[in-house]
Amino acid sequence: MKIKHSISLAMILYFIGILIYIINFVALIDTMTQELLSTLAMLVSGYHVLLEGVEETIQNTKKAGKFLPNTHILMALAALGTVLLENASEGALLIFIFAGAHFLEEYVENHSQNEITQLLQLNPTEARRINPDGGIAVVPVSELIVGDHVQVLNGGQVPTDGIILEGIANINEGTINGEAMPCEKTVGDQVFGATINGASTFIMQVTKDSSETVFAKILELVKNSQNNLSPTASRIRQFEPIYVNIVLFIFGMLLLVESFLFHQPFFTTLEIGLTFMVSASPCAFAVSAIPATLASISQLARQGILFKGGAFLSNLSNVKVVAFDKTGTLTEGKPSVVSYKFEQSTLTDDKLKTIIVAMENQSNHPLAIAIGTYFKTRQNNFPALTVENKVGEGLISHYQGQEFRIGKPSLFVNVAQRWISVKNEKEKQGCTVVFVSINEEVVGYIAFQDKPQHGAKAAIQYFKAAGIKTVMLTGDGLLAGQAIGQELGIDEVIANTLPEQKAAIIQKLKKENGITAMLGDGINDAPALVTSDIGIAMGEGTDIAIETADVILMKNDLKKLIIAYQMSKRLKRNIFQNIVFSMTVVVFLIIFTFSKNLSIIASISLHESSTLLVLLNSLRLLVSKKSAYVLTLKS
Repeated sequence: MKIKHSISLAMILYFIGILIYIINFVALIDTMTQELLSTLAMLVSGYHVLLEGVEETIQNTKKAGKFLPNTHILMALAALGTVLLENASEGALLIFIFAGAHFLEEYVENHSQNEITQLLQLNPTEARRINPDGGIAVVPVSELIVGDHVQVLNGGQVPTDGIILEGIANINEGTINGEAMPCEKTVGDQVFGATINGASTFIMQVTKDSSETVFAKILELVKNSQNNLSPTASRIRQFEPIYVNIVLFIFGMLLLVESFLFHQPFFTTLEIGLTFMVSASPCAFAVSAIPATLASISQLARQGILFKGGAFLSNLSNVKVVAFDKTGTLTEGKPSVVSYKFEQSTLTDDKLKTIIVAMENQSNHPLAIAIGTYFKTRQNNFPALTVENKVGEGLISHYQGQEFRIGKPSLFVNVAQRWISVKNEKEKQGCTVVFVSINEEVVGYIAFQDKPQHGAKAAIQYFKAAGIKTVMLTGDGLLAGQAIGQELGIDEVIANTLPEQKAAIIQKLKKENGITAMLGDGINDAPALVTSDIGIAMGEGTDIAIETADVILMKNDLKKLIIAYQMSKRLKRNIFQNIVFSMTVVVFLIIFTFSKNLSIIASISLHESSTLLVLLNSLRLLVSKKSAYVLTLKS
């Protein structure tokens, strides 16, 4: 855990120390005074890094119950050692270079996290609340309560989540899903806080407190992700104090062996030992992973791809299986009725349709919405029904002494062969079929069709080309699932799955293949998302998606998954480059140290230069690369 001090105070003291150092050499003073002033310059300029090193060492040691030194300790000891050698000016230069590099390190890390700062700046602060008398009061967003009516001006910011009551809006939802193209919204549509209204004014009703909005949760996610390190970063952090202890041990043994066994002059040995501590300091190695991970998470957040931590981003590059839910993930999630047929004599078709719509009005399932849209009726007085929702199967209700069922074939006990034949024929065409029954006798069917997501086929091709197995999990029948799966090029289709069964299937895929990712809508797929190694929700701004999954794609666009996968690969390469480069520099510096061809100043200069190069290499991950998600595959 890093201990934070005032950066402004540290910078002021840094330059005061440099000024003391300059005065020290300009003024005509004796050698003793020069040594004292150089020591003072060292302590003043290095206040920030020296104190941080000591405090972190004490803190970590108390927490662990054993000595866990911070890497800064090595530089501190080396600098103070120069005082014993009566060469404090060299120690001061060491601290100037080290502290200067540390400031640059903090700048780079802060720059890699600037997406958080930018997001915070986008958080709405004021709203135009409509009072009961029709007047408008400008109030802080925090004062809004659910049910308030708010006016949003053209070009204004939507203050919180809500529903449009009056007007038409052209909303830029880039802060939510990373897409710059505005989308048209009208009465009844949902709008999200922190998004930008276009050309016209509208009135909305507040549906969420400002602290519970989608944007507020995004802010919380991005901030929390900074503390959830990748496995490599965690291992580096754990290894760091062990490495420092090894360096200190070697330093002590060097002094002992060289001075007492080989009778080398103590101060000569001390100088070599101090140079060794500087050369062996793992500063560049210590920053090999964390800044790169932060930069990657920040860049993805900008594109509407939210990771709950670096561990999930790092793991994505190692995935062996990607399992997809069908509806709303591989398909648009907006099915429409393409055909239906009812055969019964007890009710007119219009009366049956009215009962069906009344039942489906109590469900938010995409098929229910499709039925309500298709069987439009001028009748507003739908019967008041009590509806039992059997999740994953369908609806059951009673009306005027009769039982009505709408759902998958598994909801029905006995189905006449003619209806089974109709179902099979429709499913071969890629349709989803539900049956309608009265008193347990199937009297008709409704067939739906849902279009594949734009870019779904290209995404499947991409992952297959990368050697990753693709699986579709669907509650639909096998024939309907296979029709979509064949169109998209899915490796395996597993049909007729209930939500609780998907989790068991994911567990099996993990055991047989390795790291498994699951994509779903975050509602029916919640058990599978939790069970998978990496749960990925197609969010579209839904609360359940944000709460359930490890990764949230704020827009239902499979291109985003490819971008995330490619970033995971980039991150892995970047960290590997950083580790190899940093340790290579350390090895060469140590070799030159023991060959007695390297001074302390040369060592610190080369050492901190390598740290800066590692940080700049990590910073490259903030630059977005165009995703080549459409591949030209050999047929």
